[in-house]
Amino acid sequence: MSSAPVPSIDGIGIANLPNQRHKIVAKHGAHFTMMVVGESGLGKTTLVNTLFTTELSPPKNYTRRHHKQLDKLTEVEIIKAELEEKQFKVKLTVIDTPGFGDYVNNRDSWSPIVDFIDDQHEAYMRQEQQPQRNEKIDLRVHACLYFIRPTGHTLKPLDIEIMKRLGTRVNLIPVVAKADTITQNDLFLFKQRIREVIAAQGIRIYQPPVETDDEVASEHARMLTDAIPFSIIGSTEDVQTPDGRVVKGREYLWGVAEVENESHCDFRKLRSLLIRTHMLDLISTTEELHYENYRQQQMETRKFGEPKVKKVDNPKFKEEEESLRKRFTEQVKAEEARFRQWEQHLIAERDRLNKDLEMAHSAIKSLEAELDNLQAGYGRGSARR
Repeated sequence: MSSAPVPSIDGIGIANLPNQRHKIVAKHGAHFTMMVVGESGLGKTTLVNTLFTTELSPPKNYTRRHHKQLDKLTEVEIIKAELEEKQFKVKLTVIDTPGFGDYVNNRDSWSPIVDFIDDQHEAYMRQEQQPQRNEKIDLRVHACLYFIRPTGHTLKPLDIEIMKRLGTRVNLIPVVAKADTITQNDLFLFKQRIREVIAAQGIRIYQPPVETDDEVASEHARMLTDAIPFSIIGSTEDVQTPDGRVVKGREYLWGVAEVENESHCDFRKLRSLLIRTHMLDLISTTEELHYENYRQQQMETRKFGEPKVKKVDNPKFKEEEESLRKRFTEQVKAEEARFRQWEQHLIAERDRLNKDLEMAHSAIKSLEAELDNLQAGYGRGSARR
């Protein structure tokens, strides 16, 4: 009798599936879409350039940003680039939102941002419903960095309003911009107040998943969670420290604020979250949570293939509508005032005519009485004759 074949020491090969997956990912590369939201002058462009160590977008000139007060519009700019490291390519898309929070009246300034996120989910869902799905354009936002001005107080109402809306649609990551402009103690208290407001307002932010089977990864995830909101310093310039090192940072009279020094800011933690350790989780969370939530909501309220009903809530249109409504109201008030004047004039004219009529009636009665007297006197004279 022949004996049964002895299984190979390496097994049947299931354990090699991760290596196969690695080859597929390495061959096709990846794409990552990141949105930056915040007021002008908080270093959004500088941080993006610092994160990816390349000038994806040139520095902006904000000297004339307040000359467009009449527009009151938040714009959406899309920047695309292809990055390569150790022969692995990533197609990066950065979505900037210039104009947000720059105006005296910032009501509904978040609408273009929220609409853009929803529109990308809608566009992807429509492409999935088509017969040919070979080349799908995917601009779904995988991570949204929300820049908070380092006031040292707490979140502003505008911050709370848009963060509530963004947290249900995208992986929201709050960051404290220009952390080198306040002291470490004030920064610690500021971050603590922001965490308290986020918890009290029920704002959903992205938190790294804690893997129970990997203690090192779990500890790293907890460290990242504790650092939220990340305090950041952005700089693409090389400066020399007092001890002779050349680093990325900003030079002051008191010393150098280093970008990658964890005792100065959380830049390295943020970069680890976005790129080194949790980029794939950000992508999968977008697909499996935010996109699926949008898709489910739309499928429950719309028929298959039915286009999305567009809401006409553009801030510019609203301003024009309010202006027209105000002008219409003023014209109505002016016409009502003229009508009241005419009414008063007619009443006065009626009273005058009634008075003249009464006087005419009195004169007629007086004449009638005189006529009666004359007729009576004429009758008595005829009788005497």
